[in-house]
Amino acid sequence: MLRLLLINCYLLFTLFATANTIPVKNANDLSQANKQAKPGDIIVLQNGDWNDISFSLTCSGTAENPIIFKAETSGKLRITGNSKLKLGGQYIIVDGWYFINGYSGSSAIIDFRLNKSTVANHCRITNCKIESFNNPKRLDENYWVSFSGKHNRIDHCTFLNKLNLGVLMAVTLEDDESRENFHSIDHNYFGVRLPLASNSGEIIRIGVSQHCQFNSNTQVTDNFFEHCDGETEVVSVKSGSNVVRNNLFKECQGGVVLRHGNDNTVENNIFLGNGKEGTGGVRIINKGQWVVNNLFYKCRGVDFRSPLSIMNGVPNSPANRYVPVTDAVVSNNTFYDCAPISLCEGSDTERSVAPNHVLFERNVFYNSKKNLVYKSFDDIGGIHFAGNLTTQNTTQNLAAGFAKVLLVPRKSGSAAIILTPTSAVLKVSDSLSSAGQARISQAIRSVPGFTDEKKIAMIEANAHKNCGASWLSGIQPAMIPKKANCKNAGDVLQAIEKNKAKNMVVHLSGSDYHFETPVVITANTTITSPVGKKISFAADFPARFLFEITGGASLTLIGLDLDLSGLAQDVFITTDPSGSSAHSSFVMNKCNIKNLKGGFFEAAKSSVCDSVVVHQNSFTNTKGILFNFGNENDKKGYYNVEQLTVTGNAVVNHKEQILSMLRGGNDESTMGPLLIFRNNSISNAKSDQPLIYLYGVQKSFIEKNSFTNCNPDKGPLLEYMDAVRAAHVLRNNTITTSGPVLTNKFVTQ
Repeated sequence: MLRLLLINCYLLFTLFATANTIPVKNANDLSQANKQAKPGDIIVLQNGDWNDISFSLTCSGTAENPIIFKAETSGKLRITGNSKLKLGGQYIIVDGWYFINGYSGSSAIIDFRLNKSTVANHCRITNCKIESFNNPKRLDENYWVSFSGKHNRIDHCTFLNKLNLGVLMAVTLEDDESRENFHSIDHNYFGVRLPLASNSGEIIRIGVSQHCQFNSNTQVTDNFFEHCDGETEVVSVKSGSNVVRNNLFKECQGGVVLRHGNDNTVENNIFLGNGKEGTGGVRIINKGQWVVNNLFYKCRGVDFRSPLSIMNGVPNSPANRYVPVTDAVVSNNTFYDCAPISLCEGSDTERSVAPNHVLFERNVFYNSKKNLVYKSFDDIGGIHFAGNLTTQNTTQNLAAGFAKVLLVPRKSGSAAIILTPTSAVLKVSDSLSSAGQARISQAIRSVPGFTDEKKIAMIEANAHKNCGASWLSGIQPAMIPKKANCKNAGDVLQAIEKNKAKNMVVHLSGSDYHFETPVVITANTTITSPVGKKISFAADFPARFLFEITGGASLTLIGLDLDLSGLAQDVFITTDPSGSSAHSSFVMNKCNIKNLKGGFFEAAKSSVCDSVVVHQNSFTNTKGILFNFGNENDKKGYYNVEQLTVTGNAVVNHKEQILSMLRGGNDESTMGPLLIFRNNSISNAKSDQPLIYLYGVQKSFIEKNSFTNCNPDKGPLLEYMDAVRAAHVLRNNTITTSGPVLTNKFVTQ
């Protein structure tokens, strides 16, 4: 016995004696350290910029003594350029790395797979940050993180500003080495993701439709998702037996979508919509899904983005389409001042199978104002309602299983919480299948959800304090604009070309501006002039535009009185045609535009604007399409502007279209584009095409406008075309001696 003890002590001493701390200064040092690393070794990467490097870590530690690759100082190891990290070993920890302002091409930035035959297992990425690491072109797709292998973890990391096409974090199930994986995604901060203006803007996707019949067992827990607006699916579950628990979703225009796969659990999450349009919760498809103990607070999404939507399915559906909802449990959830939930959502001639064997019990709906609890689009007879409560001001005729009672909100942290009465008793419904009854009986909860305010406070505290990399600095101060006084076109070009401040105000003090080259806007630029000063722009170079707004830049025009008769270009302002992943924007306020012979604003194909705002301007004696957003013609659901706002403008004597907007295809994953066309006065405008043409615009408001002598004997005044469901408001417009308005079933007048 003594001899055995001495041997064990010797082995332990030998292990610690051989573990080393190894400093490395460059890629060659790192490669050698990786080859020679032993369990327990700590490889320390020198601070500074590591540019254009492909890291491959293939060493193997043990559960007790992993091999650690850490930054000398967390956050000061900056990975830039065309760089990526591949893991193909065992028990490796990567700690404190910062990926910033680079790109990784078609590869993932972090990949838990070295190649097709070599995956990582029991590896961990912690305390790292990926920020603005985007491919230069928006439609060049890649992941930021790709999970393969088994028992891998990513935790306490921060992810900010993914702009190009592709899921931010993907769990792959390509082979047996990566199924039943039990990966953990926990305590991370997922920050701003702007609307992608196409599909594939998810934050997390677990599986794909081809592998949706396999179980993944991935755990998504204790994360903070904030302003994740890429598309309708923030977390897309396309496999089985996954858990989404204890996460905070704050003001995200989307939700957790149980798209494919069975027996997934969404539990103890908080969805803080805070009244933001499009904020959703959970969408249920397939079999055996479990949605319990969640709080939905002022979530304003509708239809697919509803706080809770239970979908209709396709008869005899293949696994990768819409498998009907069966054996689902929706229990102990609280809905506070939310938009109505949606039952039998997506019902149409294809999705014709209503949910069945669904237990919907002990959920609470508090509304401070009269509001619908749910909308139903098909037969809800397959949903068993029991012990659900709603406020007394609900005027809707509800199904049996709802009671209208006095509910009193209590405060907890930043959100008002409803305490569900504990008198409601759960009884397993005889209408459920035997499989559903067995699963429910194993997981009955005697205490309704979110009655424990301390638990809610703990989840919020974890989200704000314990998610993301620990070394992050505070908010950067706002940039002070640089100002330039420009008497001629040369001054304008010089000021913009030399602008390094990324925030420029160009003041036009002259009268005549003759441009010999295009003006390329590469930073946030505002152009102004003295009030009432008349200015003329002229240019005769061969480029088809005068101004181009590059990706990531914005152009603002304020108070200009412009005569553009001297321009020979096809369009006055265009956006970056390179397909940049960075978004742009345009604002024009209180300007007078006269004698323009080409189009005014044209969004180039593959570009995207966050917003275009045109307010209180006049357009007189103009020709060409004023606002052209019709170049995305590939029928893939792409579009060029998330929100177009045209308000309080006057258009007099115009030839060709006022507005053309196109979002082709039948994709249902995006909210945009949104059009607000309000309080405008249009007179003497004529075109062979509809003056305003909307195809695939998801939401529009055309109201309180005046149209006089607009297309009186040519094309329509206005035409709506839609391939998928849309929401259009057309009201309070004055139309005199003008062409017809062609509407469809999605237009409310």
